[in-house]
Amino acid sequence: MILLRCAAVFAALFLFWHQPASAQDVTLTSRDGKVELSGMLLGFDGEFYRLQTEYGELTVDGSGVLCAGPGCPNIEDFVAEVQLSGSATMGAVLMPALINAYGERADYEVTREDSDDPTRFTYLLTRRDTGKLAARFFFRATNTDEGFADLLADEADIVMALREIARDERINAREAGMGDLTGANRSRVLALDAVVPVVAPTNPLRAISPLMLARAFAGEITNWKDLGGPDAPIELHLPDESSGLSQAIIDQVMKPAKLTLTENIVRHALPGNLAEAVARDSLSLGITSYAEQRNTLVLTLGGTCGFNLNAARRTIKTEDYPLTAPMFLYFPARRLPLIAREFLAFTRGPAAQNVIRRAGFVDQAPEEIPVEQQGNRFANAITVAGKEISLQELQRMTATLRPMARLTTSFRFEAGSIRLDAQSRSNVQQLARALEQGQYDARRMLFVGFSDGDGAAAPNRDIALRRAEAVLRAVSAAAVTANLERVDLGVDAFGEAMPMACDDTAWGRQANRRVEVWVR
Repeated sequence: MILLRCAAVFAALFLFWHQPASAQDVTLTSRDGKVELSGMLLGFDGEFYRLQTEYGELTVDGSGVLCAGPGCPNIEDFVAEVQLSGSATMGAVLMPALINAYGERADYEVTREDSDDPTRFTYLLTRRDTGKLAARFFFRATNTDEGFADLLADEADIVMALREIARDERINAREAGMGDLTGANRSRVLALDAVVPVVAPTNPLRAISPLMLARAFAGEITNWKDLGGPDAPIELHLPDESSGLSQAIIDQVMKPAKLTLTENIVRHALPGNLAEAVARDSLSLGITSYAEQRNTLVLTLGGTCGFNLNAARRTIKTEDYPLTAPMFLYFPARRLPLIAREFLAFTRGPAAQNVIRRAGFVDQAPEEIPVEQQGNRFANAITVAGKEISLQELQRMTATLRPMARLTTSFRFEAGSIRLDAQSRSNVQQLARALEQGQYDARRMLFVGFSDGDGAAAPNRDIALRRAEAVLRAVSAAAVTANLERVDLGVDAFGEAMPMACDDTAWGRQANRRVEVWVR
């Protein structure tokens, strides 16, 4: 292994920025002149050189060497370039808003350059103090499928996705040397959205069950009268099939009902077009994103037991509204330029969460909800009380939780699995970082498990308790630098005592199986 100053020379192309400079011969010399390395320059990201040498492909820390030769880049005037591709919703609205906010915070002048192709545009970041161009962020805002295709074609550094990566995309990326995109630090949830059923404001319908919604989009229900509306045919509207939102609709609405979409559906390339079409037609029924509802009326999700769930910022954060849709960023296993890494770090902070909210999406900043603002939840508990859930258990739950506040950070599991869903896996990291930063020092934090009502109450409570313990272990393991002795951590479980939805459907049972976090 050759060492240049304190920087190791890694045989690791996959750790380096992918966009190569003109391939030319260069010589890198350590600043003390004792080590010299020659080869073909393959790339430079402003910090590290990538060379093809007699030892193979090597990556060298630029701070420890001097570069000589016709291929040496101008370090003083280096301009970082980052390619982003994927979801039009994220690319057209959310990411530009975050780039503008980052530029303001980091003292860059941000300008936008459009092209003849409306899906392609560039954001330029120029240093205010020197007037020098620092970075170009190239956008291709189409859909999630295209984003992953660009990544696999080595034409994207970051994928903007409204769904998790598919199995074949994951395999192809790994075979292309991009690492496991489901692994640590290869993806993250940027913001939250939700799948919502929408109608025109003039439509008399105000609520629909997930099963009836699925049956309508499967073509089994074709007339409004079967949903409590007028005697008229239903016109169905959905996003384009290649969008991540469309896949989320299939996964969350159709698959739990074991139904497939009918062909008689009007498709829309942009979510805004869908909302406009539904808002104009009182006989239309659409499914779109919470952030793109516009002038439509969002229907409440109801059930036979009388429990209703509305899509709102807090219910999406907690996943109490069951049809949540996280918005992902995916990164291949290679090094991004420093300014790109700094921008991504900014998107995790509180300033970015404010930008996300202003852009119409749901942020991930944890909020504390006092007991007095949870009346419906405790009313649900009283409703299901009986032989299985005793008055004594309800009193124990009330006595335990009343002095505390519920965090909007909750944990739910994939259908038929003990694996946390995507939003919850992100919540593990969010809560772990908060613990590392000491945000809950000298406080009580209780992980509380709840279950569905399928089966006997006692075993359900035991299962809920084990889930709460598993979540606590996951958060503790992720909080590597936290001093957990400063936080009073605990677990409890109340099983089926506080249902969020009706247990007579798969989606309702899944909504009820959760681990909440309460603090005092």
